[in-house]
Amino acid sequence: MTLPPLSALGVSGYRVVVAGGSKGIGRGIALAFAEAGAAVSVCARGQDALDEVRGAIAAQGVTAHARTCDLADGAAIEAYIGEAAEVLGGIDVLVNNASGYGFADTDEAWLAGFNVDLMAAVRASRHALPHLKASAHGSILHISSIAAFHPGVRGPAYAAVKAALSQYTTSQALSLAEHRIRVNAIAPGSIEFPDGLWDRRRSEAPELYQRTLAKIPFGRYGVPEDIAHAALFLASPFARWITGQTLCVDGGQLLTG
Repeated sequence: MTLPPLSALGVSGYRVVVAGGSKGIGRGIALAFAEAGAAVSVCARGQDALDEVRGAIAAQGVTAHARTCDLADGAAIEAYIGEAAEVLGGIDVLVNNASGYGFADTDEAWLAGFNVDLMAAVRASRHALPHLKASAHGSILHISSIAAFHPGVRGPAYAAVKAALSQYTTSQALSLAEHRIRVNAIAPGSIEFPDGLWDRRRSEAPELYQRTLAKIPFGRYGVPEDIAHAALFLASPFARWITGQTLCVDGGQLLTG
């Protein structure tokens, strides 16, 4: 299927910060905004991956910025947001995409999820807020998960912090409405990309891979572009009266439990 050009979404000239943007969903979101004409900043821990995505953003003819940042570190987040805003000339859209992938039921997994999935979003929002208030297009997008919506024996810590992130979305949306800053979340289903979780499980846990695939009514795993296109819509003028929502993008996966 041929999609219309992403520039049709009206985000050209926007200044977009993607916290956790060097691979997978974050990379897909960053490149989609760049293709649509937005200036984009990304951060992550790995320099090589950041260099690659920065080059891919710049290849779209827009301002590109990248900086290493440990999103479990509050001071590092503050420094990154400040530098990104300076390079981009402000911030219109903040995307909080990072995850600590706390799947085990251990203190370490719970803390990784709390610090990266939840508190990184809280801290990045706090430091971006002055810039978002000055924007005519202020929007925050959190990347949650369909795991937030139902119980499961795998990844209790991950599911719990994503549920907290979805709840934070609603409270934050209410508190920022007076500033005309919209806050929404996207809950992806199972997304497959090179060296990602489901790409590895294809070979490491083929039975789980096939069992999960069988639960997706559309018959395929998602790809980062599926989430990126939803992110563009939610940040665009076409979603100007949408706030406080968590949008499931999962090919119907949540419908099967």
